[in-house]
Amino acid sequence: MRLLIQLRWLAVLGQVITISLVHSGMDIALPMLPMMAVALALALTNLGYGWWLQWRPATVTPRVLFVALLIDVAALTLQLYWSGGAHNPFIYLFLLQVILGTVLLRPRYAWAMVAITAVSVVGLSFYYRPLPVVLGSGLPNLYTLGLLICFALTTVLMVVFITQVVSNLRQRDSRLADMRQRASEEEHIVRMGLLATGAAHELGTPLATMSVILGDWQRMPQVRGDADLMADLAEMQAQLLRCKAIVNGVLLSAGETRAAGLESTTLLRFLEQLVERWRSHHEPQKFFFTHQLERDVPILSDTALEQVICNVLDNAYEASPQEVHLHLERTGDMLELVVRDRGPGFDQAILAKLGKPYQSTKKGRPGRGVGLFLVVNVVRSLGGSVQAGNRVHGGAEVSIRLPLASITLENNHGHPTPTAAG
Repeated sequence: MRLLIQLRWLAVLGQVITISLVHSGMDIALPMLPMMAVALALALTNLGYGWWLQWRPATVTPRVLFVALLIDVAALTLQLYWSGGAHNPFIYLFLLQVILGTVLLRPRYAWAMVAITAVSVVGLSFYYRPLPVVLGSGLPNLYTLGLLICFALTTVLMVVFITQVVSNLRQRDSRLADMRQRASEEEHIVRMGLLATGAAHELGTPLATMSVILGDWQRMPQVRGDADLMADLAEMQAQLLRCKAIVNGVLLSAGETRAAGLESTTLLRFLEQLVERWRSHHEPQKFFFTHQLERDVPILSDTALEQVICNVLDNAYEASPQEVHLHLERTGDMLELVVRDRGPGFDQAILAKLGKPYQSTKKGRPGRGVGLFLVVNVVRSLGGSVQAGNRVHGGAEVSIRLPLASITLENNHGHPTPTAAG
């Protein structure tokens, strides 16, 4: 649209100069009032398009471009009607409109432009205001001069326009290449970061257990009497604290997800095994796993998907060790996993920046706020979405919606028997 606006300003300037030159310099009487009125209307239209493009750039569609080109065709038709019709050598400027339509528009609009310009040319062959030029030796010379000027205008404008279009395409291709590279790197970082945070959660429990055992040893009378042994235990405790700090500081990790992480299973079996493994490392006072599935569905279990669910469960457990609830249901072709807890809930600031890194209420603990960020990005890469909110009667709720097609096995029409919820 910006290119069309620039070309239209050139068209307005060219029309004003040509009309004035022919009328005053060549002593050919032209209807100045209507022809200048057309040029003025074209200029005002261009100002309107410039203002509209500044405030609503996202609304430029192929139809809008088509209408803009139609305005140019209409203006050219009127100018030619008042200056000789098809006998005016500038009739060939219609080719410029067709070429612009071919470059900018979809095929149907381009062919419509061909039809409209053809109708305009045929109409100008029969309906026009003749030029007040006496037929003789002067007319062919003027006609030839007009053809040369028209040819020069068309070629120069096309070179300028096509060069700018090609430059825009090259810039777009360069941006797309950068975006693809960035997306590839971000996907790699997200998956590895998700696995790293999952490993950090898994290592947290055994490290905490070892720390408790060392504390018990340090309080034993037979150990407290041995200075050397106490020094060794203190050093072990310090190293354990260092390991816990390193684990808490792990945000991202390098490497690739194992191909063996993809396994053929069913949805309920996958979730029941995941819940069993998760409960073996966590001991909430109450844990509920419910579902509303009429039948089980075959899926491909992925390590990243498992870590997504475990990360949400871990966050719920940390906020509410007394109760965690995992619910699964299917709506059409979408699966929805909902994790609920009885904790303090989310701050409004966290909800407003859901999916952004380093957004967490757990202050002073490095690495926090990354888990939910990675969850959101992995779920988006699967075509799903994540929503979080606070429950009416207290606690938080995180909902993960995934398209069934992103995890199910294709061309599998079996109907496994549903299993009971744990």
